[in-house]
Amino acid sequence: MAWRFGPGRSVSSRAGFNIEVDVDPQALERARELGGAGGFYALQAAIIACHAQARTAGDTDWPRIAEFYAQLAAVVRSPIIELNRAVAVGMAEGPEAALTIVDRLMCEPALKSYHLLPSVRGDLLHKLGRYAEARAAFDAAAALAGNRREHDLLRRRAAAAGDAENSFG
Repeated sequence: MAWRFGPGRSVSSRAGFNIEVDVDPQALERARELGGAGGFYALQAAIIACHAQARTAGDTDWPRIAEFYAQLAAVVRSPIIELNRAVAVGMAEGPEAALTIVDRLMCEPALKSYHLLPSVRGDLLHKLGRYAEARAAFDAAAALAGNRREHDLLRRRAAAAGDAENSFG
């Protein structure tokens, strides 16, 4: 796979990326051999292939990715896999469906200090117009962030949620 950036393009947006996806059938076959067609490695390879083949986030086959994550969660019980599934479900079905998954994860001890859990929750709440809750979630995420850039980004997201709350009530 080759990635090339155009001028002024960011990693967060796929615009400006020239992506050449050449999926090696032998690599996918090897992943299947290591864990079977529905095994850990084959499912991860399938998720990566879905992302890599999409030119934009809007072109991504989110329902398929959500299904792959559901299958992966059945193979390996992991709150991180469940959080990733929630993001895919949110993109496929909407923020309310994803928030149900995320709220179940809020009591998960393994994610207690994981900043991406409240960050994802804040994003979903913001999309639902629940700005005060979104702001609190982004503030919590910022407090857990492991580096200055993530902290600053999450503080900006919290401020934007606060601005939205003041504007839209």
